[in-house]
Amino acid sequence: MRIIDLSVALKAGIASDPPSMLPKIEYLDHKQGADDFALMFPGLKPQQLPEGEGPAMERITFTTHNGTHLDAPWHFASTMDGGKPAMKADEIPLEWCFSPGVNIVLVNTAAGGMYGQPNFLDKGCGMGREATLFLLRQGVRVTGTDGWSWDAPFSFTAKRFLETGDPGLIWEGHKAGRDIGYCHMEKLNNLDQLPPFGFKVCCFPVKIEAASAGWTRCVALLDT
Repeated sequence: MRIIDLSVALKAGIASDPPSMLPKIEYLDHKQGADDFALMFPGLKPQQLPEGEGPAMERITFTTHNGTHLDAPWHFASTMDGGKPAMKADEIPLEWCFSPGVNIVLVNTAAGGMYGQPNFLDKGCGMGREATLFLLRQGVRVTGTDGWSWDAPFSFTAKRFLETGDPGLIWEGHKAGRDIGYCHMEKLNNLDQLPPFGFKVCCFPVKIEAASAGWTRCVALLDT
């Protein structure tokens, strides 16, 4: 079996999200870890540890929508399926998240190659309401894109909104989940390495209680 990693690395200091959403990562090295161990074990001196090293760790401040993640219906609206309570990340059926790459639809917009570049947020064509509903009516319940958003970049939508005054253009693909509940992944990678069919997608979200999304190490599984 061949495994293709469809996820991006969570990284600070790049243009991966709008400024207000950018993640922060503090790397704590082995020396700091040794000092921490000395606090946990009375009488221990850091230099008594092998090479004077303790555990390396990272302290991260970020949102459930940084990095490659799976959006739950709750992210889109408070209701789904025409009025039912929208599912949250810890309520998503696991069978939705492990399925052939036709039941899980991945859209390659070529935005993935721009991840971290200054214009990343403006890349990707986006999926509108009718395109999303077309997939959902076929029974699709999980989709994914290599762009920052399942919808068109906000810069383009903002221009269209100014021209038309139509608020229905804002997040129209996301809002299709009010009619038919579904999940989608954002900020995927390596979609150009996938064949048209003949693979499975595994995208289990991290189980965060009552969350609007969960990070996923999404991979494609191909028989060799």
